[in-house]
Amino acid sequence: MSGLRIRELTVADCDRVAEIRIGGWQSAYRGLIPQEYLDALDVAEDAERHRTRLAQGDGSVVNLVAELNGDVLGWACHGPYRDGQVRTADAELYAIYVHPERYGAGIGQALLAESVQQCTAAGHARMLLWVLKENAFARRFYERAGFRADGAEEPFEVAGTEVPEVRYVRVLTRVE
Repeated sequence: MSGLRIRELTVADCDRVAEIRIGGWQSAYRGLIPQEYLDALDVAEDAERHRTRLAQGDGSVVNLVAELNGDVLGWACHGPYRDGQVRTADAELYAIYVHPERYGAGIGQALLAESVQQCTAAGHARMLLWVLKENAFARRFYERAGFRADGAEEPFEVAGTEVPEVRYVRVLTRVE
């Protein structure tokens, strides 16, 4: 997408990122996560969580935004892979969301490519992520970007309902 700029998240972006994240949940997870949970998501609370995490961060978690003509249209977050509470040498894509009206415009691809590039440059051998098992749209997106399901599954509990997630992995190769 011409003119799209990927940059680090600032405090000023937190409200817009919360709108995008919640809109993404409500759009992408409809029918996969209990509707009452999706309906109860609060943009102001989510924005405050982003501001708090940004202020308390130690630099190991990277938040990126995709901006076009001054409008933030997407957000991605990556950092060390978490195996329970233990951080490993691998990287993990924690989240990636694009404004629902901009799906398919290449914004998610640009954010993911930048996250992969940064994790590769940082020396990580692999990047992992978790995706809802029934989210076929997201799974195709990751597969087109070179990620593959590795057979690991975990239940993700939302509003008393277990929603299965599958883990995807991509080997990161440095180009010298």
